[in-house]
Amino acid sequence: MSARFAGQNWRVQLSDLLFALFGVGALLAGILPRLLERRPLSMPIVFLALGMVVFAVPLGLPDVDPLAHPKLTEHLTEVCVIVALMGAGLKIDRPLGKGRWTSTWRLLIIAMPVTIGAVALLGWWWAGLVPAAALLLGAALAPTDPVLAADVQVGEPTDKEDSEDEVRFALTSEAGLNDGLAFPFVYAAIGLAAAGFAWTDWALKDVGYKVGVAVVGGLVIGRLLGRLFFRPRNHKLRLAHHSEGFLALAATFLAYGIVEVAGGYGFLAVFIAARGIRSAQRSHEYHQVLHDFAEQIERLLTVLLLLLLGGAVVSGVLAPLTWPAALIGLALVLVIRPVSGFLSLRGAPGRTTEHWVIASFGIRGIGSFYYLAYAMEHAEFPNVDVVWATVAFVVLVSVVLHGVAVTPVMRLLDRNNDRSRTPEERHAQ
Repeated sequence: MSARFAGQNWRVQLSDLLFALFGVGALLAGILPRLLERRPLSMPIVFLALGMVVFAVPLGLPDVDPLAHPKLTEHLTEVCVIVALMGAGLKIDRPLGKGRWTSTWRLLIIAMPVTIGAVALLGWWWAGLVPAAALLLGAALAPTDPVLAADVQVGEPTDKEDSEDEVRFALTSEAGLNDGLAFPFVYAAIGLAAAGFAWTDWALKDVGYKVGVAVVGGLVIGRLLGRLFFRPRNHKLRLAHHSEGFLALAATFLAYGIVEVAGGYGFLAVFIAARGIRSAQRSHEYHQVLHDFAEQIERLLTVLLLLLLGGAVVSGVLAPLTWPAALIGLALVLVIRPVSGFLSLRGAPGRTTEHWVIASFGIRGIGSFYYLAYAMEHAEFPNVDVVWATVAFVVLVSVVLHGVAVTPVMRLLDRNNDRSRTPEERHAQ
């Protein structure tokens, strides 16, 4: 009787400890952005380190192993990414127009496939992965992350269409679109692993149909929600007047769920739906309300996932990492992405310095873990533990390297941009 009571008491204490941990994390999520605003240290670095410390202390916390819980990992990362995509779509001021998104298209059409191909080739040739696992590694690491890249993205929504500098705009719009566009390559890896891959079916279904459904579905849902928020016939239904931020979640889940049910890519649809809502009445203050709510939810989810990532590192997710795999990860962060990104931007708007910054700050993060967990649920991949270890290593390197460099680099870039403006442009700002 007493032993059973002691066990129940321990379970209560463990749950209380988890509540306290998440409470501290949420509190720090509100405090740290202000404290770290102008320092060469990012919030993801702090929470990653906190997670490693907390899970290293013998407190009886549960073991954190994404390989053992792929379904839970998939859904946690899935929710975090789609909320981040809604926030990214809402805060971009620049409308879609001729030449305005040139940098984005070049990064998506040139840099992203080159990155996938280079990583997959090195994974097969250098790390000894089978083609399916090598392609999965390239597809998972190719997209930049909308979750961990807040410090290099555009700010809050404004009513100025051309207020965004090219660096922040390109990195935000790229992160908003490439998460969905990496999916065809993930499906190609799944098909290779299942030994049922056909290029024709892949091109027609996984590329043509699924991308088409995502684009059309996102546009339709975004436009309909925009009309409901801003221009319904019944004024009582004009939701923008009530300033209810939780409707950002309604828009996110509607766009994602409906398009996924229709067989399209929900990630892509969420970002496009956000752009449709924004275009319905571009300068309305309700966009700020929606964006702020999405950003707050995203920040809380990011804290949770970074704490768990720190716990996974302590639990041994990096143990299967080999030297060739680690070198591939370093090559991606230091060579492959910067070079492919820079070459793809030749002739795009912006100065050479800006092109190098855009190319160098392609941050990897939460979305990469989602793709791995999703692929694990749909096929068996040899050496999947090495793939997980490589992705975790790349995310760690990206979080630390980019987190330390982003503040001084962006401050220097802003000073150079300010000096290059005319007095009239400075006054307009």
